[in-house]
Amino acid sequence: MNKRPLGKNGPMVNPVGLGCWSFGGAYGPTDESESHATLTKALDLGVDFLDTANVYGAGVSEQVIGSFIAKNSNQFKIATKGGIQRAPGSTERVFNNGSAYLRECLEKSLKNLGVEYVDLYYIHRRESNLPIEEVMETLVAFKNEGKIGGIGFSEIAPSSLRRAHAIHPVTAVQSEYSLWTRGAELGMVQACDELGVAFVPFSPLGRGVFTRSAPDPSTFTKIDFRKNNPRFLEPNYSYNHNAVDQFRSFASDKGLSPASLALAWILNRSETHIPIPGTRSADHLSECAAANEINLKEDDLAEIETLLPVGFAHGDRYSEAQLGGAERYC
Repeated sequence: MNKRPLGKNGPMVNPVGLGCWSFGGAYGPTDESESHATLTKALDLGVDFLDTANVYGAGVSEQVIGSFIAKNSNQFKIATKGGIQRAPGSTERVFNNGSAYLRECLEKSLKNLGVEYVDLYYIHRRESNLPIEEVMETLVAFKNEGKIGGIGFSEIAPSSLRRAHAIHPVTAVQSEYSLWTRGAELGMVQACDELGVAFVPFSPLGRGVFTRSAPDPSTFTKIDFRKNNPRFLEPNYSYNHNAVDQFRSFASDKGLSPASLALAWILNRSETHIPIPGTRSADHLSECAAANEINLKEDDLAEIETLLPVGFAHGDRYSEAQLGGAERYC
C-alpha cells in the first residue's frame, strides 16, 4: 500500500484518512456501535489516520475513538484539535489560544481518547488577537513534554503558516478543499509544498455531494451542519446538483464511485495531500479508501476540469455564522 509522510519527517500514513466529525452527530444521529464498525473497517482497509476534535459532539467523537482503541489497542495515528471555547449553556463560540486553555483542551482530549500522546495537535481556529508566534511557543512546549508529535493549524492563511513555521516546523495544515472548494490553491497548497507541510483537505467530498446518491436537503435534521449552508439552499443547490450529476455519470462510465474519483483527483494534485473524508459508514469508507489505487490520466483530469471548472459551485462554502475563525486571504 502506498503511504505518505504526515509532514516532513512525520509518520507514514495511508493517503486517505478518516474524518470523525460525524461520530459526534454533525450530520445526524449515530451511535457507538456504528462508529466502531467504521473504525474496524478502517483497520481492515489500512486506513490508519484519524482526525477528530474536542468539540466534535462535545467530546463524543474522541470518546468513541477512545473506547474503540481501549478494546483493540491503538493502531492509528490520531490528530485532534483545541482552541474553540463555548460558554456553558450557550451555542456561541469564541476562540481561545491561550496557553492555559490549550493545555486544558489537550489534557481533556488525551483523557477522552485514553492515550498519553497524540501524533498531531491542531489549533482548531486562531485567536486573531494573539500572535501566532506565542501560540507556537505553547505547542512546542507540549511537544517537548511528549504529549504531541506534530503541530498543526486548521483554516489559517499562508502568511500565518509562514510565521508559525519560522518558529518551529509545522507538521500539517487542515483546510476545506475539494472539487467545489478550491480556494486553497491560491497560496496555501503552494506554501505547504514549499515548506514540506502536509496539506490535509477536510470535507473532500463536498459534505456528501460527491457520493453515489445526491443528498436531499429536505431530509436534513436540525443538527445537520448542511441545514443552513448556502450551497445546500435553493436555488444554489439545484445548480450544484445538476453540475455534480454530470460528474457522477463520468465516474460511473469509468466503473468508479464518485467518491473514489473525487478523492483520486485530490491525491493526484500533490504528494503532500492527505484528505480526510468523513463518514460513519463502513461501506462508504471502502469507496474512499479505493481512491488510493486509482491512476488518473491526463485526459481524465482534463474532462473533470471541463465538467467541474474551478469556481463552478453556487453559494459560499459557509454561512456567516459558520465562517467564524477561518482566515480569509484572497
